[in-house]
Amino acid sequence: MTTYHPLHQRLLKLKNPQKAAQLSRFFKTRPGEYGEHDRFLGIYVADLRRLTNEFKSLSLDEIELFLASGFNEERFCALLTLRHQFEKAGPNVQQEIVDFYLDHLDRVNNWNLVDVSAPYILGEFVYQHPSDILDSLSRSPQMWRRRVAIVATLALIRKHQIGPTLCIAERLLEEPEDLIHKAAGWMLREVGKRDRDALISFLNKFCPQMPRIMLRYALEHFEKEERQAFLKRR
Repeated sequence: MTTYHPLHQRLLKLKNPQKAAQLSRFFKTRPGEYGEHDRFLGIYVADLRRLTNEFKSLSLDEIELFLASGFNEERFCALLTLRHQFEKAGPNVQQEIVDFYLDHLDRVNNWNLVDVSAPYILGEFVYQHPSDILDSLSRSPQMWRRRVAIVATLALIRKHQIGPTLCIAERLLEEPEDLIHKAAGWMLREVGKRDRDALISFLNKFCPQMPRIMLRYALEHFEKEERQAFLKRR
């Protein structure tokens, strides 16, 4: 329970019921939607980042408490703190943080939580210590783990390692979830910013079978005529 923790008390002072209702709709928390069990305090991301900076020395035990929270914002703060600590840590502590992150992946269970943590913790670690962990996660039956796998490759893309992104995106061509289509399309778009020829090669090969939303995201920086040509081939 985080009830008496100073960070929790500060978060409560910032809660906004009207904003919480908006976020609940935005993050699809109705029964049967992807965020069905998530709850919101209604706090702006800028305020969460500011508070996290004040509490960046939380212990792993404290971070674990906040990851256990039902409130999205508390889990967000926990993951952002973990990210900051990873960035400042030496190799041994980074390994400990990655192990902790993987042990608590069940709490990385909305797209904002994945996106604020996966590239900066797991992606950076895989760049430093190549392994098959992202490939393994991309095969998981759990949707959020598949999103972790593809979004984590952003760290590799930024270092001009595009192979893992292309391999995982190919595996996700049969993916049923729109949130994964969007993430894969986003990563393909990032590949195209660094290596347009590689993206075009991928599109030429897989365009007809790509989910439409994945294709649209991948094509966002193309000129209208070229974008339409690929869309017509689907």
